[in-house]
Amino acid sequence: MSMSKLLARALLAFLLLPGAVAFLIPFFVIRPRASAFVHTVAWLPVGLGLILLLWCVREFYVAGSGTLAPWSPPRSLVTTGPYRLSRNPMYIAVLLILFGWAAGFASLALLVYAIAIAIAFHLRIVMYEEPVLATTQAATWPLYKARVPRWFRLLRLM
Repeated sequence: MSMSKLLARALLAFLLLPGAVAFLIPFFVIRPRASAFVHTVAWLPVGLGLILLLWCVREFYVAGSGTLAPWSPPRSLVTTGPYRLSRNPMYIAVLLILFGWAAGFASLALLVYAIAIAIAFHLRIVMYEEPVLATTQAATWPLYKARVPRWFRLLRLM
């Protein structure tokens, strides 16, 4: 696949997947009032989450020669960049954004949405992604799994 085609797929996947979960649904489905963004400190997790998310997408594209989309996954296990510290930094990035929105708008609906997404992410990882990686990346997955936590060091037991 050409690099330009892969880049186009990476951008499309970014817009369709984390873009929808972290931006479209919170604003077009839950609809917080724009003037209600009361806690400006919440821009910190939103900004950090966006930076981390873009970094993860870049790592999938550069290090893995693929995208975050199931229809064009990385060819190899991505263990560089933020993936050295967490096996799921992309999910962490989206959750940072969602909890930032919930705090910024002081919105219970956004908080419930963020918690539901966190539970869904965890279940997807445990029930689907990790078993698939154990099969498709059998040579590298066990060592990576033993070395890098699912979420981050404080939650090493998970």
